[in-house]
Amino acid sequence: MRRMVAIQPGWRGAAAAVLAAPSVLAAAAQQHPHAGAPYVPTPPAVVDVMLELAGVGPQDYVIDLGSGDGRIIIAAASKRGARGLGVEIDGALVWDARRRAQREGVAGRVEFKEENLFFIDLAPATVVTLYLYPRLLMQLRPRLFAELKPGVRVVSHDFDMERWAPDARLTVPVPDKPYGPPSSEVYLWIMPANAAGAWTWRSPGGAAAVDTELTLRQTFQMLDGGAVLGGRPARVERGRVRGDEISFMLTAEVDGRALRHAFRGRVDGDAISGKESLPGGGEREWRATRVTRGSIKVSDE
Repeated sequence: MRRMVAIQPGWRGAAAAVLAAPSVLAAAAQQHPHAGAPYVPTPPAVVDVMLELAGVGPQDYVIDLGSGDGRIIIAAASKRGARGLGVEIDGALVWDARRRAQREGVAGRVEFKEENLFFIDLAPATVVTLYLYPRLLMQLRPRLFAELKPGVRVVSHDFDMERWAPDARLTVPVPDKPYGPPSSEVYLWIMPANAAGAWTWRSPGGAAAVDTELTLRQTFQMLDGGAVLGGRPARVERGRVRGDEISFMLTAEVDGRALRHAFRGRVDGDAISGKESLPGGGEREWRATRVTRGSIKVSDE
């Protein structure tokens, strides 16, 4: 981890605005890498948990931002067969990481760049690992949102993304940790597909088909909104997107009773296909079409 005192450009809005601000990026890139920024390595036990929580395997390309001596990328390659890139602004640490990779026999599957993390193309990543101060994470958050594909896993050691609720969180005992409590937090986010907007579908309903109109609002991976189910208003409950997987419930009041339909499926552009679980038991195929596309909010701020 490189604990850097970085210039704060105040990126809080849309990702497009961030990516259109080269002068801000240049200012961050010119920050002296060692100004009050001691290198703090991630404990081996935490490295293992980060890779386990992200489900890293041979199919993955891991990018570690602020890679230090390369231990996360090297472990991803040597223990899990992944490929990867470590990005570190300290040239001495980059040199050390390359030597470590040679000793571990994984130099052909990993790469280390002496570079400022603001200038790295994140699009190839299937997993991104982080051990950075919260304010730097907030600067990176719009880029993660803009550049990473749905399903990419982001794992952070010790620091969260504020209003981005993690998809998973683990506490790892670290008895000999040199600072703070004798434990570390590990957070996982799975980049969500865009499910925001207006959706429609028709389901069999006994003598007559049941038409449903659904409007979804999406804040990162969380969904809310409203629906009209067979002519009755319905509430959206427990809505969530995990990669391209979507799940939610529609609750309608019928004769004083709350009837709940549970939906799960996969988002593919402007279509969803999956299963609908019925109030009385059983399930059926479910397919929905998006008629109006909405936008994902990065956070609820």
